[in-house]
Amino acid sequence: MRIAVMGAGSTGGYFGGMLARGGNEVSLIARGPHLEAIRENGLKVVRDDAHFVVECLATDDPTSVGAVDLALICVKTYQSEVALPFMRPLVGDDTTVLCLQNGIDSYLSASEILGHSSVLPGAAFIEASMLGPGVIKQTGSLVRIILGEPDGHESDRCLEIQDTFASAGIPTEVLHDITAGLWGKFLFIATMAGVTSLARATLAELLPQRHWRKVVLDCLTEIDAVGRASGVALPPDMLSNTMSYIDEHLADLQASMHTDLMAGRPMELEALNGAVIRAGLRCGVATPVNNVIYATLHDLQQGTN
Repeated sequence: MRIAVMGAGSTGGYFGGMLARGGNEVSLIARGPHLEAIRENGLKVVRDDAHFVVECLATDDPTSVGAVDLALICVKTYQSEVALPFMRPLVGDDTTVLCLQNGIDSYLSASEILGHSSVLPGAAFIEASMLGPGVIKQTGSLVRIILGEPDGHESDRCLEIQDTFASAGIPTEVLHDITAGLWGKFLFIATMAGVTSLARATLAELLPQRHWRKVVLDCLTEIDAVGRASGVALPPDMLSNTMSYIDEHLADLQASMHTDLMAGRPMELEALNGAVIRAGLRCGVATPVNNVIYATLHDLQQGTN
């Protein structure tokens, strides 16, 4: 399959590298020192149990790639305004665009620009970071992709993407209710990102403290209530399962929004805790924890560098 990855940083770089290693023709859209390092040395992927280098086409010009079978959107949501129109040369009549951005409705922005029939909502579950230009680090046991058609039908293109990812060693699931799947990840990531950014500390540092553990649980509960009031069919054990996952994987959990904040970079505040507040207003559910997170971080969301 011919695949392009828009945003070949930690998440996009890992999946692009795995897909290339699996025999697909992968083009990574990158820039700056990261782009030059991939061009000169290939893309290095470091995992807990192994590492490998793959040779991929790397470019900052999508027109040099042209239309592909599958385009992955992996840029931060605050980059979408520039990145999505930039992707147009990658999208032909038979291209599927899989949106793997954070948030519950990020794929809608992509649909408006790249075509409603082309774009699929999805989500990536992964702990990954960049060790330096051209080097991606993936940690922990959880690597997973979910995707699905917005109307719930099981399409041939979803199954083909699932097979392609699975053949490359990436566990992938096609969901009949992708909205519930997106909210399941959103509940976790918005809580982790918001609370750790508010506290300027990791979950591993916070959860042993009873007062911070309560803040984490209250944030999860708040988002769960907003989702259910919005008509999302979240599992009844969503909260307990999420807390169990956090407790079991504390050492590996690091929110990119917290990392960006500490580095003075822009943050995905609007797509995460801002989205909770907006959804709460629509369905009539109060969001006091997310209001505090949003108010505290609002003036920092464009970065300080």
